[in-house]
Amino acid sequence: MTVVTLVRHGRTAWTESTRYAGDTDVELDEVGRAQATALGEWAAGRGFTSLACSDLGRAVATAAAVTRSTGLAAVVDARLREPHYGLAEGRSLAELRVAEPDALAAYDADPVEHPWPAAEPPAEVAARGLAALSDVVARDPDGAPLVVSHSSLVRLVLCTALGIPLRDYRRALPRLDPATVTEVELRPDGTAGLLRYNAPTGAR
Repeated sequence: MTVVTLVRHGRTAWTESTRYAGDTDVELDEVGRAQATALGEWAAGRGFTSLACSDLGRAVATAAAVTRSTGLAAVVDARLREPHYGLAEGRSLAELRVAEPDALAAYDADPVEHPWPAAEPPAEVAARGLAALSDVVARDPDGAPLVVSHSSLVRLVLCTALGIPLRDYRRALPRLDPATVTEVELRPDGTAGLLRYNAPTGAR
């Protein structure tokens, strides 16, 4: 088994307004850049042996701070990016409550059965995320990989690997804060053991 450390990228201007960033390439804000720097300082000397990240700028910038402190070059993988949210992409929860109350209620009840129109299906997001993490482990089977990704991607992957129904991912794992650490033991059969979740590192 390989222990993989999963990190959500630093804060963006859309984080506090709970705006669905999805695969929109939103940059880190000032707080997010400070979080990335602090995360890099936290990662130094902790024995990480490889680094991977989503191809979205907020994840690349967060991983770059780890590169500066550890010397590890990041493998950029588009499969680690956040899903496209279709109708909800770029819109805040407050806006959706007014403009799309029925779609929001259906999504809240079951995001698998009633995803946002034109959104990437959660099962497909989980499958590509798990495939990307399997490749991370294959490249560094005896090491300590660190992966910078996104909130929904990480939660969907965890639910699949832990045997939690995907429709419950937002209830079982209701939040994943910027620049926090999640540790999982990934097994060859695709299942996992959760060691830490949404743990602060001081990178806040």
